[in-house]
Amino acid sequence: MAKTAKGSIIGRLQTAARLSRTVLAERLLDQGLYAGQDQIMLALFQENGQTPSQLSEKLGVRPPTITKTINRLAAQGFVEKRASEEDARRAHIFLTDHGEQAIRAIEKSLRKTEKQALKSLDKKEQKVLAKFLARIEANLSRNGVQPDGEELEPGQEA
Repeated sequence: MAKTAKGSIIGRLQTAARLSRTVLAERLLDQGLYAGQDQIMLALFQENGQTPSQLSEKLGVRPPTITKTINRLAAQGFVEKRASEEDARRAHIFLTDHGEQAIRAIEKSLRKTEKQALKSLDKKEQKVLAKFLARIEANLSRNGVQPDGEELEPGQEA
């Protein structure tokens, strides 16, 4: 293994992640979306009406960042805030019709970016890469839970 950060495995992971975010951000910008907004919208598409704190926890993003992004999405007409029926101090965030229409463009941008990233890998290599990445994520996670929610036993492979 190379000793330089750039040539190390973690350096390559960071570079690949940064490049994938850059390419995806460029595609999303064509749709009028900024980096990070897609994750909030996709989370709302899965479960509409979440609170900002639920979104913050689910996405692993600090609450002030979520609030700022929600406000920007609301100003763009992608989401709307509604007061909770149980507790007027709490707000719930919902996709608007415009936001729901944008989901298809987000999904298309994600598919195109993934296709570009994996174009030189055959299906078997892609499966192996996905398994390795899941194991790396589990190794680095604080609670030993895989991205799909399954818990790993000590020494268990993903």
